[in-house]
Parts: sequence; structure tokens; C-alpha cells
Amino acid sequence: MSKGNPVSTTPELPPDWEVPTFTVQSFAPRKTRFCIGIPIINEGERIRKQLQQMHDLGLHDLADIVIADGGSIDGSTDRDRLVPVGVRTLLTKTGKGKLSAQLRMFFAYALLEGYEGMVIIDGNNKDGVEAIPHFLVALEQGWDYVQGSRYIPGGVEKNTPLARKLAVVLLHAPVISLAAGFRYTDTTNGFRAVSRQFLLDPRLQPFRHVFETYNLHYYLSVMAPKLGYRVKELPVSRVYPAQGPTPSKIKGLKGELHILSLLFKTALGFYRPASRH
Repeated sequence: MSKGNPVSTTPELPPDWEVPTFTVQSFAPRKTRFCIGIPIINEGERIRKQLQQMHDLGLHDLADIVIADGGSIDGSTDRDRLVPVGVRTLLTKTGKGKLSAQLRMFFAYALLEGYEGMVIIDGNNKDGVEAIPHFLVALEQGWDYVQGSRYIPGGVEKNTPLARKLAVVLLHAPVISLAAGFRYTDTTNGFRAVSRQFLLDPRLQPFRHVFETYNLHYYLSVMAPKLGYRVKELPVSRVYPAQGPTPSKIKGLKGELHILSLLFKTALGFYRPASRH
């Protein structure tokens, strides 16, 4: 490990924030108002290609890049792979939980660092990174929650598994939209942006251990319009491989049933915090 980039453990957090333990390795000081968070775990060549694309587009000059790693062991988070492509910080989760725990880790770090807004994009190289500047502009314009969508004008999808597309269009998006009071079209898409103001609203309370797998994404989608924040969708592209396995952490019937349970719990208000008096 480089002497100039020491690893620190979980920073001191507000006492009511429930965040998994994690380490921080910063390679550069903060430069920008906004940051880009990329949750990964063992993405190998996919994240290498994605970060190179982002670097080639100069996105590291528009917003600081933060990797939110779930504990990769494939070498994809080695310092020598991250620094040349402009990554500012590597966060490595050492506590329990999956994607939602990684997001809590990233949000906590970003808020403590003083960022005014965050763009989130998956690290499996399915999403068109060229859309990131549009999310940054939306944050600058005062939007609090921005959802990326393949299914609005300007959006692109390629090789989407049919069962997955039908599940999003016919079930997931309608259920989330009904619960939120806002019409979404692509609610399983992890390409989003959130404002600092929204995350720190005491009526939201995203830093709770109940958010471990995929439910934090769904919860934020519902709560942003319900709490009166400015919400919109932006067109994005998502391209699945034409051949080979689908890059996804959701596997088989068990994984699909888990997603359904999270969806309906979110829609029914299961995760809403108790009112404070």
C-alpha cells in the first residue's frame, strides 16, 4: 500500500446513522461539488473498461469518482488500476450487507466529504457512461432525484432478457409508481442521482440496517416524490452482452422472489421510519 495513500477505517459518523464498517483509501483531494459512486464486487474486466471509458470522456474532471466496493478479491480494486483512470477514493465494505449496504457506505462518505449531490451508476459496464454529464447538470439545476430510464425518448436498450423487461414494464415500475405518486418507467435501473438535501431529510433516514440488499434503491424512488422533492427521469442506454451470461447479482427463482418481496414491502410502506414526536 502506498505511503501517500493510507487506508483509514470507518470515519466517525453521526450516532443515529447505521452504516456497515468500511475502509477508506483516498488517492486525491476533493475537487468538485458532486461525485460519482460506482458500487462493485468482483467486476473484473467490466469495471476496468467502464473506468477507462469514463476517463477517456474526462468525467473525472467533472465529478470525483468513488468506488464503493463490496469486498472484491479479483484485483479489480488495486491502486494501480484505479489511480491512472482518475478514481479519487476507494471505499471497501468490511461489514455485512450487499448493494444497499454499499450505497449506505457511499452516501455516508459523500455527505461527510461535503458533496452536494451524487450520481450512482453500476460497475458492470452495461450503462452508457456518456449520460453522466446530464445527471450532473440536473443536480446543478436543483433536481433532487433523477432516475435513468431506457424506456423514455432518447433511451436505448439492447439484448435485455425478455423476462426482465416484462417484469420491469408490467410489474416493478407500475408498483413503484403507484406507491410514489410519480410515473417511473425503469425502476430497476441503478443509474440515478440524488441530492444532499434529500438524503439528509429527517423524514427519510436512509442510514438504517434494514437496507441491506436492493431495497434502498426502491425506497428512495418512492420517498423522493412523496416528500415533495423534485424528481424526473433522464434517458440512458443499457446494453446487455449479446452472448454469454447476463451480468447480474440476482440469480434464479430465489433471487427473483426476494426482489418481489422487497418491492411490495417498499410499496406498502414497510421501510418508512416511525414518526418522530
